[in-house]
Amino acid sequence: MQQTTNSILMIRPINFRMNEQTAVNNYYQKSLKDLLPATINSKAQKEFDTFVEKLRSFGVEVIVVSDNKEFDTPDSIFPNNWVSFHDDATAAIYPMFAENRRLERREDVFLELEKKGFLIENIVDYTAAEEEQVFLEGTGSMSLDRENKKAYCALSPRADEDLFIEFCEDFEYTPVIFTSYQTVENRREAIYHTNVMMCITETFAVICLSSIDDKSERKNVLKNLKEDKKLVIDITEEQVANFAGNMLQVKGANDELFLVMSQAAHDCLTQSQKSQINRYCKIISSSLATIEACGGGSARCMMAEVFLPRN
Repeated sequence: MQQTTNSILMIRPINFRMNEQTAVNNYYQKSLKDLLPATINSKAQKEFDTFVEKLRSFGVEVIVVSDNKEFDTPDSIFPNNWVSFHDDATAAIYPMFAENRRLERREDVFLELEKKGFLIENIVDYTAAEEEQVFLEGTGSMSLDRENKKAYCALSPRADEDLFIEFCEDFEYTPVIFTSYQTVENRREAIYHTNVMMCITETFAVICLSSIDDKSERKNVLKNLKEDKKLVIDITEEQVANFAGNMLQVKGANDELFLVMSQAAHDCLTQSQKSQINRYCKIISSSLATIEACGGGSARCMMAEVFLPRN
């Protein structure tokens, strides 16, 4: 079981903007009122294209599928919320909190992967949960330690405990459950996605421990990470706001390991945090300022890892 893959699926946006339906519990989104929607989309496309080019220059296989105009899908740039691909030729499809995000699920994405020689033999579909208003937004809601078969989940309106446990039973993961908070106008509000405050790699974990208010939950998360011999790189809430938790480790040419993040995430890390990361892998960073501001998500959200076997 591998923790990292060389193959990444990314969706190129054609109608990117701030999604009013997700802003109700994603407190990282900002409205860029002074920019026209067309300008916002074209800036996002530029950031996307530069990011893809950068990943490819390091030998990462990036499969780009363009969004289409069939539906209004402002967040289609974040495919890791609706689908995950596993090494037993299974794809999982997830229930989404925002109604307009449910329209991002597209069968032609699977066909595109099959064209590239990937095998999809089984689809596990959790989307019926939407009828009960129950959600679990893929590897946004869960940080998977694939090697040690542990799944970390910060509960929120977008991450339901029972459904998370069902996923863990289906895919044989041990659940590690907690709640993670951020301060919004002096209130503690649940962080909407686990992958904003936590990233797990082969050898280390980047995590905002201070966001886990419950001491016993925090202790349990740490115990699990240490049990699996992960170096813990603790980040602050301010660094989380700059998307320093929203990173993904990938493989480049010759299986070289890289930690992928946005420029904002890179710039807010301390020298000591960067040195800790560089002991294990190189950093790839790219400016995603428009995508982060309007989408409230960053580099990790844009990449759906493809672990599927090939023909």
